[in-house]
Amino acid sequence: MAELVGPRVYSCCHCRNHVCLHDDIISKAFQGRNGRAFLFSHAMNISVGPKEDRQLMTGLHTVADIYCRDCREVLGWKYERAYEESQRYKEGKFIFEKAKIIKENW
Repeated sequence: MAELVGPRVYSCCHCRNHVCLHDDIISKAFQGRNGRAFLFSHAMNISVGPKEDRQLMTGLHTVADIYCRDCREVLGWKYERAYEESQRYKEGKFIFEKAKIIKENW
């Protein structure tokens, strides 16, 4: 597994595998399946599941669940496609549920 180098790293809450950097947060104003979630521009040490269309709060999107590459915990999802023009900025970005990640090196 690659280790992210930086002062503020988020890790999988189960195995402490580094999965994203605080500097890559685009927004903290998202809703996940189980509460608050963060939108990130990049992710690391994850696996991406199969794509599926999902009706979310902001409309229909094609998404794929993302998993910790080490322990296989579902951490959130990746936006593959947004059907509404106003939501296209999410394409290729990652949602991490706040309850599934922990701060490291803060």
